[in-house]
Amino acid sequence: MDHTAHNKIVSFIWTIADDCLRDVFVRGKYRDVILPMFVLRRLDCLLEPTKQAVRDEMLFQTDDAGLTELDPSGLRDASGYVFYNTSEWTLKSLLGNPSQLEANMDAYLNGFSDNVKEIIENFDLRTQVRKMIAADVLFDVIEKYVAEDINLTPHDNRGPDGRVQPGLSNLGMGYVFEELIRKFNEENNEEAGEHFTPREVIKLMTHLLFDPVKDRLPPVLTVYDPACGSGGMLTEAQNFIVDPDGGIQSSADVYIYGKEVNPETFAICKSDMMIKGNNPENIKLGSTLATNDFSAMSFDFMLSNPPYGKSWKTDSKFIKEGKDVLDPRFKIELTGYDGKVETCDATPRSSDGQLLFLMEMVDKMRKLKDSPAGSRIASVHNGSSLFTGDAGGGESNIRRYLIENDMVEAIIQLPNSLFYNTGITTYIWVVTNHKPAHRQGRVQLINASEMYTKRRKNLGEKNCDLGDEHIDTIMELYTGLADEGVAKVFDNDDFGYCKVTVERPLRKMAQFTPERIATLRFTTGLQEIMGWVWERYGEDVYANLKAHREAIEDYIEREEITLTPKNRKALLDPKTWVTQREVMAEAARLMANIGQEKTDDFNAFSAAVDADLKSRKVKLPAAQKNQILNAVSWRDDGAKKVIKKRHKLTGDKLATLLAKLGATQETLQDHGFWATDSADEYIEYESDSDLRDSENVPLKDDIHAYFLREVRPHVDDAWLDISSVKIGYEISFNRYFYQHKPLRDLNEVARDILELEKETDGLLKRLVSLTSEAV
Repeated sequence: MDHTAHNKIVSFIWTIADDCLRDVFVRGKYRDVILPMFVLRRLDCLLEPTKQAVRDEMLFQTDDAGLTELDPSGLRDASGYVFYNTSEWTLKSLLGNPSQLEANMDAYLNGFSDNVKEIIENFDLRTQVRKMIAADVLFDVIEKYVAEDINLTPHDNRGPDGRVQPGLSNLGMGYVFEELIRKFNEENNEEAGEHFTPREVIKLMTHLLFDPVKDRLPPVLTVYDPACGSGGMLTEAQNFIVDPDGGIQSSADVYIYGKEVNPETFAICKSDMMIKGNNPENIKLGSTLATNDFSAMSFDFMLSNPPYGKSWKTDSKFIKEGKDVLDPRFKIELTGYDGKVETCDATPRSSDGQLLFLMEMVDKMRKLKDSPAGSRIASVHNGSSLFTGDAGGGESNIRRYLIENDMVEAIIQLPNSLFYNTGITTYIWVVTNHKPAHRQGRVQLINASEMYTKRRKNLGEKNCDLGDEHIDTIMELYTGLADEGVAKVFDNDDFGYCKVTVERPLRKMAQFTPERIATLRFTTGLQEIMGWVWERYGEDVYANLKAHREAIEDYIEREEITLTPKNRKALLDPKTWVTQREVMAEAARLMANIGQEKTDDFNAFSAAVDADLKSRKVKLPAAQKNQILNAVSWRDDGAKKVIKKRHKLTGDKLATLLAKLGATQETLQDHGFWATDSADEYIEYESDSDLRDSENVPLKDDIHAYFLREVRPHVDDAWLDISSVKIGYEISFNRYFYQHKPLRDLNEVARDILELEKETDGLLKRLVSLTSEAV
């Protein structure tokens, strides 16, 4: 495609801003006028040949047919497009009556079909028109757009100089439109990254999407972007498919779909679709996460650059209710370590919703039973999508679902500072539900972080470009499934791990003392505030607490003490205080009977407490007994292990436990059951939460073998909690592509230091000399 004429149009329109809008709009707001007026002029040019036919159809419907409401289908047929304008005006004819320009412009805008009115509304064009009228520049702007110096019609014209101006095709119009968007975004680069992806990144994505299947494209195909912004990815994808200049020159009919949450960028995208002859109704306005507008559809190809690091809290009420996931797009089935299939949460943390867009695209994949070719996805993400989130969490579950279902074909790391408003590392995920045989069960990682050309001048954060030669290199690595150097191929299981809890026994000392018993006056979790109340009001809390309620609540508010409604109610309830006094009194009786000797055997101490209560026929609630025991005991590494339970394991009971743990009788100790001298008796110890740890065991490794190799030699009383096992997945480019740089030789460092000393020696002497002279 020859872009010479297109570039002339871009340059001409670019001058309109400086010629007409200077001192009326700030430079960053030129786009708000230039883009919608450009769209209007293009639509105006397309509709001008059928203007009278549309007017005649309108008169027929109202006068002859007697319709009270116009039939859009007849007007569309008359215009020859999916849009029309029923007003008597064109942009050029508006200039014939400058004194009525405002009223006539309003009539002109009102005459458009609803789909164009939606664009006008989301561009907020009427507001810009009022500003231009107030500044007396609307006439000048329209005059520039209708000048004979540029040809925005699809037909050849002669310019003022007599030369032929080639007609502007829909494809050419798309190029001009995208160039204007690009230039405005680069001028205003602090916003650009929100909806503008560098063209070279999109080019690489289209190659990754289409090259592997370019010889097998269906005659009709669909392309979807759930965060389409101004539509750059969609139009580039369409161009790549049908453009004979650099594309794959397919004759397929391409239908593109998208959704965008920002009204202005939605208007840009929808007008771009309309200008190019695509169906503008395929572009939806709103949050992709909140509403599933394309729920009944599936797509052949999908590509996107979703927002990363952006909260989805405002959409969360549509997706989750508490811990329950409402939206089926974000529910997945996974098989647990125990072999059971469970429906799992596929939602990441609320501060970053980028993986939700990926799951939206996965949800829109064509089912293989209906379409054997399946679907292909290319999506740009930052590093958090690769490794953020623990095993069992939303992010890890998403990675696990994609990898275990063999959907991830490749991930390509891009150079830093390739985007306009961020210098962070980004990655392209290539996902498909129809991998070729030679890729099945494997994932290719390509480190293209060093493939770039430095720019002479930064565009915001963008300081490098991805050239055609770099794209060619990446594609050679990708299509050849290279497995050396900057490209490596891994089995799916290489990214998985089992997170298992490692427990150690609790060891406790115990001793009754008056000081420890005194702490029982206050309930657990309310010691500090109850201590303040007791110090201030003393015994009055048992009989007259209500009189002090207001003062206590004032203190809580003044000191900004956070209490749950349950704890606040307990604090202000006399029953709480009376109950704690009874617990304290019971502890005092136990101390009197058992004594105040310190012991390192909590098991014997607890048994003595039980025996004393039984002898006195006191039925103390378990919660109160535990509160007493906790108050008079403490962790100590020198104490004996605390026994949780003694088990008699024989016959079926033993077999069931062994099957559940995946253990043998000889390895029960590694799972927390310790044999005693008594036949068939095993002790289960209380675990110490302070010593609790976890291990990430590679999925290809055996958990028990890993435990014996990596843990047991260092901690001989540890055991595995197999019930805690969760499967997680993460992908670390740094781990796989890290290259160690050896430290410099000490002799070399010493020589450099000595050389520096020599170089600075004379300088220091001169500085001292100058200082002395000044004094």
